Amino acid sequence: MDEEYEVIVLGTGLKECILSGLLSVDGVKVLHMDRNDYYGGESTSLNLNQLWKKFRGEEKAPEHLGASRDYNVDMMPKFMMGNGKLVRTLIHTDVTKYLSFKAVDGSYVFVKGKVQKVPATPMEALKSPLMGIFEKRRAGKFFSFVQEYDETDPKTHNGMDLTRVTTKELIAKFGLDDNTIDFIGHAVALHTNDQHLHQPAFDTVMRMKLYAESLARFQGTSPYIYPLYGLGELPQAFARLSAVYGGTYMLNKPECKVEFDEEGKVTGVTSEGETAKCKKVVCDPSYLPNKVRKIGRVARAIAIMSHPIPNTNDSHSVQVIIPQKQLARRSDMYVFCCSYSHNVAPKGKFIAFVSTDAETDNPQTELKPGTDLLGPVDEIFFDMYDRYEPVNEPGLDNCFISTSYDATTHFETTVADVLNMYTLITGKQLDLTVDLSAASAAEE
Repeated sequence: MDEEYEVIVLGTGLKECILSGLLSVDGVKVLHMDRNDYYGGESTSLNLNQLWKKFRGEEKAPEHLGASRDYNVDMMPKFMMGNGKLVRTLIHTDVTKYLSFKAVDGSYVFVKGKVQKVPATPMEALKSPLMGIFEKRRAGKFFSFVQEYDETDPKTHNGMDLTRVTTKELIAKFGLDDNTIDFIGHAVALHTNDQHLHQPAFDTVMRMKLYAESLARFQGTSPYIYPLYGLGELPQAFARLSAVYGGTYMLNKPECKVEFDEEGKVTGVTSEGETAKCKKVVCDPSYLPNKVRKIGRVARAIAIMSHPIPNTNDSHSVQVIIPQKQLARRSDMYVFCCSYSHNVAPKGKFIAFVSTDAETDNPQTELKPGTDLLGPVDEIFFDMYDRYEPVNEPGLDNCFISTSYDATTHFETTVADVLNMYTLITGKQLDLTVDLSAASAAEE
C-alpha cells in the first residue's frame, strides 16, 4: 500500500465507482478503497436476510417470503433514462458488456387524486384522460413545438429565445392549465420542485426532448431502463472497468484516514498503519465529515408485495411521480416498483419504494399518500437518512466530495453530480460522443 497514486477514491458507492472507472480509462493511476467488505456503499443492493438485519435487527427473514438470495433490494433505487447521461456514460466506457438491461413498463403521474399514464407524444396526449379535448389540442401543439425545437435552427424557435424566456412564459403562450403544467414539469421534464417555472425555458425543453428520445430509443411504454439483478450491479461493473484500466481495489480497509500537509492539501490516506500517497482524494461525505454540511433528510418506505401497484396496467416495473402541488408539499414524492421480471425478487413478488425529501420527523405519516397507492403489502420498512453536500474548496485541498443521493427515482441528478465532479478533478468535460468500445476494437 505504500505506493504513490494520482487519485485515491474512498467508498464504492455508484458515484465513486463511475469516477474511478472514468479516471482509470483516462490513464490516471487510481487506488480505490472502502471500509466495507462489499461494493456499493450507500447505494448497495441487499438480499432479504441483509434487509431484515438492517431494518429489523434480526438475522433471518420469514421463510414465507421466499429465498433470501432471490432478492436484490436497492438502497437507492433509480431508473435510467434510455437516452440519458448515465446510459451514454455506460456506452462511452463499454461497461454495457458487464450488464443486462430491461425496459421499465410504465411511467405515471398522480394528478387530481388519480394515478395516470404520462403522455409523452402528441398521440399519447390525445388519448390521455389527464386533459379535456381543448386542453389536448393545446398540449399537442406544445409537444410538437418541443419535438421540432432545434437550438441551432432559429426557424424552430417561434420567435422566442428560450435562454431568456421563462418556462412559465413559454407555457403561457400555449395556454396550458395548471394540471398539465404540473405533469409536464415533474413527470416529463423531471424537475423536483416548481422553481423551473421561473427559470429559462431552455432546460425544461431539453429535458422534455430527452424524455421523448428515451421513449423512442427502446420503443417501450416508458423512457426508463433498469439493470437485471438491480443497481448493485452498476458499481461492480465500473469497478471492473477501473481494474481493466489498471485501477487497484482494496475493500474492508478500516478507518481510511485522509492525511493533509501544513497548507491543508491532501497528501495520502492511512489505513492499518500504512499510508498510500496521492495528489487528490475522491470520496462520499462519510469519509470527510468536517468538509460537508447537512442539506436535508430523505424519508422512505420499502415494501414487499405480492402484486403490482394498482392502476398501473399491471406493470411489473413502474415509476409514479406525485408532484408537490398535488400534496401541498415543498417537494415531489416518488413511487418506484420493480419485481421478479428484473430478477430483484422471487417469482410473484414485487419491491416498492416510496421516497421524498423529509419535511417532518414522521416518515409513516409523511409517506402515506405514496404508500396508500401500493395496496396491501406483505412487509413494509420505514427509514430516514441525512443528506450532505461538500462545503470545501477543491482547488485548495484537492478533496472532491460527492453529494448524498436524493429522493428521486431517476438518475439525472446523480449523473449531473458525477460529470461535474469529473470536470473539477480533470479540468475537462467528459466527451460522451466517444464510444470507447469502438476505439478499443479499432486498436485490436
